[in-house]
Amino acid sequence: MKNLVVLTGAGISAESGLKTFRDSDGLWEGYNIEDVATPEAWEHNPVLVQQFYNERRKTVLEAKPNAAHYALAALEEKYKVTIITQNIDDLHERAGSTNVVHLHGIITRSQSSIKPELTYPIDGWEIKMGELCELGSQLRAHVVWFGEPVPMIEHAAAICVGADVFMLIGSSLAVYPAAGLIGYVDREVPKYIIDPNIPSVNVKGPVIKIQEKATIGVPALVNELLKD
Repeated sequence: MKNLVVLTGAGISAESGLKTFRDSDGLWEGYNIEDVATPEAWEHNPVLVQQFYNERRKTVLEAKPNAAHYALAALEEKYKVTIITQNIDDLHERAGSTNVVHLHGIITRSQSSIKPELTYPIDGWEIKMGELCELGSQLRAHVVWFGEPVPMIEHAAAICVGADVFMLIGSSLAVYPAAGLIGYVDREVPKYIIDPNIPSVNVKGPVIKIQEKATIGVPALVNELLKD
């Protein structure tokens, strides 16, 4: 089976009703990123940060996978599919995809404040202040904040090196280091980019641009790939 590697960004989840990480005004759900998505924000006002992610988690749990998520899951019939996602939701898994790498964490798990490797499932949508990890530190959302390392990036780069087919869906390629992953894909590998606003990419080899929203472009491409 060919290795098909997919990199997804906020655009694919936006069609399930989830706000993109950073809107055109630079805010996320009305908050400055610096106030809710940095270690300094957590240190300064952990109650606000906890509340923010609890609300986001509630929204994620209420959201449903869309046609693009389901189409990617269907690719597993004929391909060895690895989805690398910048998104912190679990919509790929709920649609049936079995091999998903979360670059920026997943909001449906909690983590220790002092040892990020210690993660736990969350019962429901809320992490309460006073809920502690086994080391005695406050639990927080299992999300990579600005200023924190991206622990899965080297693993993701290695996956891209081994791709036979590559798809980029719903990402503006504005957030690094995730934006650099396409550069690890071999120049001869076909690279499909699906987005209403195709980002500029500086890569060699075949690049096929599909200027559609994910729910239109992904199912159409998947139908073609499953015919091959």
